Amino acid sequence: MKTRILLVEDDERLADLTAEYLRKNDFEVAIEARGDTAEARILKDDPDLVILDVMLPGKDGFEVCRAVRGSYKGVILMFTARDEDLDQILGLELGADDYIAKPVQPRLLLARIKALLRRAPVPGGAAGGNGPDETAQLAFGSFSISQATRSAHLGEEAIDLTTAEFDLLWLLARHAGSILSRDDLLQQLRGIGFDGLDRSIDARISRLRRKLGDDPENPTRIKTVRGKGYLFSKHDWQ
Repeated sequence: MKTRILLVEDDERLADLTAEYLRKNDFEVAIEARGDTAEARILKDDPDLVILDVMLPGKDGFEVCRAVRGSYKGVILMFTARDEDLDQILGLELGADDYIAKPVQPRLLLARIKALLRRAPVPGGAAGGNGPDETAQLAFGSFSISQATRSAHLGEEAIDLTTAEFDLLWLLARHAGSILSRDDLLQQLRGIGFDGLDRSIDARISRLRRKLGDDPENPTRIKTVRGKGYLFSKHDWQ
């Protein structure tokens, strides 16, 4: 069973070339050209991964991402304009799992898709890897996180996490009490080093703090260690 991708892109030539390349690499690809019809298409078809352009007719990619993220549990990879940091950060803030800048390099796009799908629970996905360790579960006071079920709870309440947010939270929790630099996190999560400009980790940390009830002005659960990185606290989970 092939991994299903919905490509939301209004540039017909780019969409056709991208779809053709991905099909040659054993993905099933459908194309949607408009943002104002993409939301219903994503929720109806429930693809394994959505490639979502920012600039779309009818409704932009940010609006689509915001609208579907609460219900759609698959992976969202956004196309952004080159060097538009605000686009990238906003996409991540709205729940996108990753972004890639245009013009798109096909091999880089393929590598990014495979990396995202390896971490996502995609039944029958062609890019799947080894399953999680079913015994992998961590608990700190009222907080618990399970790699086996890819779920996290604060008390009795489940925390709604995107694929990328879960991966970051699991990595931080697995190294609780230790400082992880942005370079450490990017290397493990995306296979790239920190270039001094990438704000994707910061954006996800901000989202995680909100979801964990951490004070954004004085966080105690995911702490910022100035000049060094982030530290997941073993305490402060009453």
